[in-house]
Amino acid sequence: MNIQIFGKAKCFDSKKAERYFKERRIRYQYIDIIKYGMSRGELKSVCAALGMDAVVNPDDQDYPLYQYLASDEAKIEKLYEIPELIRTPIVRNGKKATVGYCPEIWKEWE
Repeated sequence: MNIQIFGKAKCFDSKKAERYFKERRIRYQYIDIIKYGMSRGELKSVCAALGMDAVVNPDDQDYPLYQYLASDEAKIEKLYEIPELIRTPIVRNGKKATVGYCPEIWKEWE
């Protein structure tokens, strides 16, 4: 298993995701999405796996601007530029991914 957790320092669910994998002694890599971001390739892969709407945080102040972008390519570019728009945690295991705290899905990965 090759687990990556993309989270935010102040996100409660990101901390819960880290704790989930720590308690089960599953190795993971934590990436602070605000500090380091996601590559365009990773972002496209996650959006393809989950859908654009699942990845976007509707509570962010830039969400209204994001909503009016016409193409998926423009939306991905906006997510890349403003990582605060991304819902966290995003947990990846190869081509599989989840958004939010999803222990029932992670259990299937073990």
